Amino acid sequence: MTTGTILAAATALMLGQSSSKPLPSIAATTTYHRVAVDGVGIFYREAGPRDAPTILLLHGYPSSSRQWDSLLPLLADRYHLIAPDYPGFGQSDAPSPAQYAYTFDNLAATMAELVAHLGLERYTLFMQDYGGPVGFRMAMARPERVSALIIQNANAYTEGLGAKWRGIARYWADPTSHPEQVDAFTSLEGAKQRHLGTSPNPERYNPDLWRDEHAILGRPGEREIQAALLYDYRTNVASYPAWQAWMRKHLRPALILWGRYDPSFIVPGAEAYLRDMPNAELHLLDAGHFALDEATDDVARLTRDFLGRITAAVP
Repeated sequence: MTTGTILAAATALMLGQSSSKPLPSIAATTTYHRVAVDGVGIFYREAGPRDAPTILLLHGYPSSSRQWDSLLPLLADRYHLIAPDYPGFGQSDAPSPAQYAYTFDNLAATMAELVAHLGLERYTLFMQDYGGPVGFRMAMARPERVSALIIQNANAYTEGLGAKWRGIARYWADPTSHPEQVDAFTSLEGAKQRHLGTSPNPERYNPDLWRDEHAILGRPGEREIQAALLYDYRTNVASYPAWQAWMRKHLRPALILWGRYDPSFIVPGAEAYLRDMPNAELHLLDAGHFALDEATDDVARLTRDFLGRITAAVP
């Protein structure tokens, strides 16, 4: 039995035992903001007391900080939460690729400028999907700011890449010959399947999620923005060894939450984190790529338990 399987079983037992205990939920502190960062309007959600430990929540594709809506009230009694939208996503500005370089290096630089603007000196990085490439770049640039890692289906290992990435690799090699990859990546069906994955519980998923995401993807100029980022994603795969080396050198408390129904970033990618962070906690969830779609309470309980235990030990 693998470590991931053991922890998955333990997670199910623990969550089953604690499910009768209601989670605290505080929505009154959630606020919505917009600031200019290097001339780009950046939107972010904020919740919780500003003098509490900070969690910086970095969203995935093609979502926005909206993906954290169900989680913020469940953490806001103990933590200061900042959840931004990247340029080109959600409520942030979406300048054309001629005005803003849509690379993961630049997204990370913009998020780092936002962190500086907000005066965040130290934080837990909560990374999902695209949040991984953005967050790892931020961590490598300023490791002293990162107190802990929470990783939810944010891949950093080649063995975590599902079958669809073979087609995307053909796009990386010759983007002009494979526009169908961008078509699929920005389609309504692609948005839907990104949520549902292989979940046996499709009735748990709100179709507003993928319809709203597809509406954002249909904005003028959005296809060009997302095509640029999809092409640049190849730099993330090339950066995996550097991110892995960072994890080994800068050991931080780490919680890995992985939706087992995600066909894009598959379970071996979750288990691979234990090679570089052997003391990390790994929990395989009965959820998909966006684990909060199906397992909000589980994610909240595990996050609260993890951060509650490691607070005094954070370097």
